[in-house]
Order: sequence, then C-alpha cells, then structure tokens
Amino acid sequence: MSTAEPAPARATAAERLTDALYGLGWSAVKKLPESTAERLGRRIADTAWKRRGKGVLRLESNLARVVPDAGPERLAELSRAGMRSYLRYWMESFRLPSWTPEQIAAHVHVDGVEGPGGLREALDDDRGVILALPHLANWDLAGVWLTTRMNTPFTTVAERLRPESLYDRFVAYRESLGMSVLPHTGGSAFGTLARRLREGGTVCLVADRDLSASGVEVDFFGDTARMPAGPAVLAQQTGARLMPVTLRYGPSPKIRIRVHDTVEVPAEGTRAEKTAAMTQRVADVFAAGIGEHPEDWHMLQRLWLSDLEPRAEGSAPGEGSA
Repeated sequence: MSTAEPAPARATAAERLTDALYGLGWSAVKKLPESTAERLGRRIADTAWKRRGKGVLRLESNLARVVPDAGPERLAELSRAGMRSYLRYWMESFRLPSWTPEQIAAHVHVDGVEGPGGLREALDDDRGVILALPHLANWDLAGVWLTTRMNTPFTTVAERLRPESLYDRFVAYRESLGMSVLPHTGGSAFGTLARRLREGGTVCLVADRDLSASGVEVDFFGDTARMPAGPAVLAQQTGARLMPVTLRYGPSPKIRIRVHDTVEVPAEGTRAEKTAAMTQRVADVFAAGIGEHPEDWHMLQRLWLSDLEPRAEGSAPGEGSA
C-alpha cells in the first residue's frame, strides 16, 4: 500500500508576497518596451546593490574567489555589474514568452554548433545529449534558442520552491518555452531523464551547484566545491554525450553561447572514479567561462564547502538545477 504524500505546508505571508511579486513581474514587465524593462532592471539592481543585503554580500564573496587579486573597489564594481546582470536575466525572463523566433535568432549567437563534434552532429545522433550549464547569463534564453532554432525539445529539472504556487509558476513558464520540467525532489526524475536519453532525447541541467548534499567534490577556483553527479552518471548509464555549455552577455548580440567538446567517459576506473573525473572536467570548463566573464555568474548562494551552512528547505528562485 502506498503512503500518501503529506499535504504541503501552508504558505507564510512572506512566501505569498514573493509569489505575488513574481506574478506581477510576468504579467506587467512583459508588456513594457524592451528599453524600459532594461532601465527598470538596472534601477532595481543598483538599489539592491547599495543596500548590501545577504545576496549581494554573498555574490561579492564568491566573486572574490573567482578574481582573487581584485581589491575592494574592483570587487564592488564586479558585484554591481553582477547584480545588473542578474536583474537583466529576470527582466528578460519575464518578457521571454512574448519573444518571436526572429527576436530570439537576432539576440543569440552560438559557437560550437557546426562541424565535427559540434552540437548539430550530436543532436543528429541517436545517443542522446546532456547539456550542462552554469548559472551564467540567461540559461532560459539558451533553452529557447534550442527549442526554436534547433527544433529540439528537451527535459530539465527544477528545484521545488515555496510556496507551491511559485513553483507552479516556474514550471508553467518554462513549459511555455518548450521545456519539459521535472521536480528535483523524489526519486523518479533520474529514471525519467535516463529513459529520455536512451530514446535519443536531450536533457539540459544547470550543474554548477549541488542541491542533494551527495554530489561530487571538485576543485573550483582553488578550493573544494560540490557539483551534481547526475550529468556524468547519466552519460555513463545511457551512452549519451555530455557537453558543457558556457554563456555570457553582450550588447550585441544579447547573449553568446558556446557549446564545448564532449566530456568523454574515461576508459578505466570505477564508476565513482569516472564520475569524479568527468565532473571535474565540467567544473574546469565552467571555471574558464566564469573567469572570462565573472559579472555574468549569478551565484548569490554559498557554494564552496568551507562556506556552507545547513540550508532551509525551499530556497530562493534561481537556485535550482533547471
């Protein structure tokens, strides 16, 4: 006999307010002219940066690891640019469902698509493809480019958020963009991902922050962090190609994406050793992309093991492997 899942906890007043604000963003910001939305995002970012809240301080602390020789003034410049990049992501995300395929094509440039070993060759194969991305620039826009310009639907995973209505908003938003979204909690997501890869499908995973506390320890900017093992394990179990992706913002086009070479499964070693080696390789690719454009890395949470503290269930939007 199966046990019924417990009823979700009643949303707090703060959670209901958060849900309402995100709902307002999706309903109102998408109606604004693009230039107005951009100015609004910069204004909100600058206000948050000046208040020096926990998220801004954590972002600055993380950036200090990425740019270790930066002094206080340089770190302040980077964190301000980082907040502007983060709010740019949100302003674009609120407007993204209204963009036409032509707008997407005009705003996105992708390297690593054509030629031997490129993305098109991988998608034309029947092995399945795992695209692993960090929290750089706008990963949702990269996903929309994949569904519209490459005509490739894909499956992703989203962390469950509180309140449940906010999680539902994010799922509806991403599904409206052509993504199939699975919840991060529960044991069924991995099996579904594996099945879709064996069928020749595509899986996209934001993979620079482990949410399970059982990920793989990697060297990341000279210290130990933990990243999810899922991409490497899925590649081993299904034979799918594991291809890291990095992104950055620019004035024109709006976003540049690079699809990197396939991370091959090592010929020797135990499964755990192979997983560790593959995850370290992905981390190295991420570090190179983040190091080139640190202001576009939206990591406002603790990442390195030496910084971690017990985390309350139901973290802020943007923390999930989606």
